[in-house]
Amino acid sequence: MKKFLMLWLLFSFNAVAAPVNINKAGAQEIADSLNGIGIKKAEAIVGYRKKNGKFNSADELSNVKGIGEKTIAKNKKDIKLK
Repeated sequence: MKKFLMLWLLFSFNAVAAPVNINKAGAQEIADSLNGIGIKKAEAIVGYRKKNGKFNSADELSNVKGIGEKTIAKNKKDIKLK
């Protein structure tokens, strides 16, 4: 039981989102860093950025299909622009 608990604690820390620059990161890094953003949505973020230029605020992510205000609010502290 102790081994299970130790493994669970070890892996639970890895599940915490890490700050990511959405103007520079690739899709996989975005998906790995933001909660509720899988690879498809991350690819949409990168595609939107390539088509429309850099994001000026985290709230602009709502322009990407499939990303809503709740997802942005949940990740705001981990979204970097510079």
